[in-house]
Amino acid sequence: MPLSPSFAKDKAKILAEALPYIQRFHGKTIVIKYGGNAMVEENLKQGFARDVVLLKLVGMNPVIVHGGGPQINDMLRRIGKQGEFIQGMRVTDAETMDMVEMVLGGLVNKDIVNLINRHGGHAVGLTGKDGGFIRARKMLMQDREKEGEWIDIGQVGEIESIDPALIALLETRDFIPVIAPIGVGENGESYNINADLVAGGLASVLRAEKLILLTNTPGVLDRNGNLLTGLTAQRVDELFVDGTISGGMMPKIGSALDAVKNGVKSCHIIDGRVEHGLLLEVLTDEGVGTLIKAS
Repeated sequence: MPLSPSFAKDKAKILAEALPYIQRFHGKTIVIKYGGNAMVEENLKQGFARDVVLLKLVGMNPVIVHGGGPQINDMLRRIGKQGEFIQGMRVTDAETMDMVEMVLGGLVNKDIVNLINRHGGHAVGLTGKDGGFIRARKMLMQDREKEGEWIDIGQVGEIESIDPALIALLETRDFIPVIAPIGVGENGESYNINADLVAGGLASVLRAEKLILLTNTPGVLDRNGNLLTGLTAQRVDELFVDGTISGGMMPKIGSALDAVKNGVKSCHIIDGRVEHGLLLEVLTDEGVGTLIKAS
């Protein structure tokens, strides 16, 4: 059945609107942190995979870093453990680390790879231990209630270095890297690293055009629940100081801030519950979340 003239005009306008963005970002690297509802709701999972494949087909280089918090929590419950978080970071003892590696490096990673491949992409799953490309060291959290004291949260790591060579090699063969945020220590020990921090660090090292973080909120909200966008690095610093940004949003915004301060052109914090939100953010004028730029 042919489209009505008005519907055809609207659809053509949308397609034409994407052209300058396709031209501008052709050949550019876009690091995408994939998590939240977009990872668990079937229609959102399918839409995300199609969006990633489309971005690749029009000449962009998407690099996926994924989380898997709900899946890890579910596995921990099966063995009678309760997930614990301090300042947005998962407390990770040796038993929890085993679950993290099994869930992130195995089940979740391969599910995403398979999903992208089923939609016509060529995805390859990795952890930071592959080729030792994410080197990590133990992270200690500063105790906010006891000045000068630090909290040991187990096998949680902070990034020491990222070697971009493996990702660059995959991109030359048109593969889509899908990365689980697990790093390797000096003595081969595994470290659980916050996925937002890995995405931000990777975006900086790859000199990415964009860092896109999928969340379960519309973006960065002020104290009245209004969406904030067009933020500068200075404004984000102010939001940290006045407490507007807190809790689980802290590592997410922190990674975005570090990325734009280290050469990433822009960071987008978008609502992963919006179907095809990734395409809307990259290929349309309006976007669907919070934009952060260096200045």
